[in-house]
Amino acid sequence: MADLAGIFKAYDVRGVIPDTLNADISRAIGAAFARVVGGPAVVVAHDMRPSSPELARAFADGVTGQGVDVVFTGLGSTDLLYYGSGALDLPGAMFTASHNPAQYNGIKMCRAGAAPISSDTGLTEIRRLAEEGVPAHDGPVGTVTEQDLLSGYAEYLRSLVDLSGIRPLKVVVDAGNGMGGHTVPAVLEQGAPLEIVPLYFELDGTFPNHPANPLDPANIVDLQKKVRETGADIGLAFDGDADRCFVVDEGGDAVPPSAITALVAVQELAKHPGSTIIHNLITSHAVPDIVREHGGVPMRTRVGHSFIKATMAETGAVFGGEHSAHYYFRDFWKADTGMLAAMHVLRVLGTDGRPLSEITAEYSRYAASGEINSEVADAAERMVAVREAFADRDGATVDELDGLTVELPGGSWFNLRASNTEPLLRLNVEAADAESVNGLRDEVLAIVRS
Repeated sequence: MADLAGIFKAYDVRGVIPDTLNADISRAIGAAFARVVGGPAVVVAHDMRPSSPELARAFADGVTGQGVDVVFTGLGSTDLLYYGSGALDLPGAMFTASHNPAQYNGIKMCRAGAAPISSDTGLTEIRRLAEEGVPAHDGPVGTVTEQDLLSGYAEYLRSLVDLSGIRPLKVVVDAGNGMGGHTVPAVLEQGAPLEIVPLYFELDGTFPNHPANPLDPANIVDLQKKVRETGADIGLAFDGDADRCFVVDEGGDAVPPSAITALVAVQELAKHPGSTIIHNLITSHAVPDIVREHGGVPMRTRVGHSFIKATMAETGAVFGGEHSAHYYFRDFWKADTGMLAAMHVLRVLGTDGRPLSEITAEYSRYAASGEINSEVADAAERMVAVREAFADRDGATVDELDGLTVELPGGSWFNLRASNTEPLLRLNVEAADAESVNGLRDEVLAIVRS
């Protein structure tokens, strides 16, 4: 087997079809996964990309060849796969490249109970075995059983957030031709007074309308327009594998994921007073402020789902949120599910007479730059230059929990992180007002890009 270093990332597998990821490679990874993770069976699901069914079946062949059974659920979102892993207490594999373009595909893997697997907790060993060749299994092969998990997934989510008693809402949903077109009807069109206005629900892994990456403002323009045209109460946008959800208010304005994190945190704290809430270090400082105001304990962590999930396990946190619109719930096996976050927002909106813009204004307290990427020849050298420029500034504090975070007097701060996969530095700035954000942003970028 060829060197697989290029497709094994920090948290998952991601490659170009068929050049760096194909059925043979997927079969080898499946065999390695069965060896490393073990267990009586593995749950396998896939998204709507043209290559996904073949890759998923090849992976299942690799698993069963090692004497391990497969529960094959077919089409699903990533959080549906996590549901299957949690509800059945089995390891799982999801075939998706999330928001990446159509030529990509990948594998998100987890242990039983949706526990994360990263390069530090199994992915490196899976890669090594797949490259070297997994030893043949001396015994009977496993079996493949097909099982539809969609109805169970939908019923479980509705048991966590009851929407049956809310006021009628008009909801525009942009599925981006991704898996939201499969899961939204099952979850939100049952037992709730919601009028769903669908955008791009047709499952099409070539993404004919726009990339399924709502983090890019260009990809929610259609949603914003439709919300305004229809007079909807709210707009929701899901990424390709529907594990992330972005929110647009009744005026078509995007609601920052940090505001959604704070809103959901308040709901979870109402159910579990005094609990810990996780937020990554790029999340707005409004989040820990609001968590404390509602009697919770905020816990700051590095960016990345494996860090969030590990910290949740250590602290017993009820909820965690990231700036990228990943939302994690203790009641959902500490896994991320954009659908459950969306349901929390719908419940708050449906039980509060105010429009969403007024509700979320309470949770948006500072101005922010959003993530700004700079391509650099030497990321480490540029990070040192920025650190030296700010280290001796009066009142500045510097930490390196994840990249470089600098806190300045007056509440301004920035984080500068190197990408795991590209020659990029990612900058996030927050301050009391837009003018302060712009000034600090320009000062840091002048050093980064010099």
